[in-house]
Amino acid sequence: MKYMLMMTSTTDGFEGYRAWPQNDVQTHYAYLKGINEALTESGEFVDTHGLAWPTEAKVVRAGKSGAPITDGVFPESKEFLAGYWIVEVASPERAYEIAARISAGPGPDGEPLNMPIEVRQVMS
Repeated sequence: MKYMLMMTSTTDGFEGYRAWPQNDVQTHYAYLKGINEALTESGEFVDTHGLAWPTEAKVVRAGKSGAPITDGVFPESKEFLAGYWIVEVASPERAYEIAARISAGPGPDGEPLNMPIEVRQVMS
């Protein structure tokens, strides 16, 4: 079963990330890289990407002629999608274990961030 693990953040949290000391940023990225390597080794890794800052987001709808109509940027947004992983695992419980590990990624001074990770099955 494939699952998408979605990391969400608040605008304040994302902006605060820019102020982290460089060594904390490097520690955080190394932690996430370690998760990706372990998932690759176990055969559960499919894909992962961080997303651009929310200030670059647009919502697109088709107009009457089918031409794109864009709306945004949305600075008033409280939460947004910061990045995602797609994993292929044997059970939902395994997806939850991976999400918890991602959530526990270190922040400033090594303290776990405990970021919310939404877990949803990829339907096929």
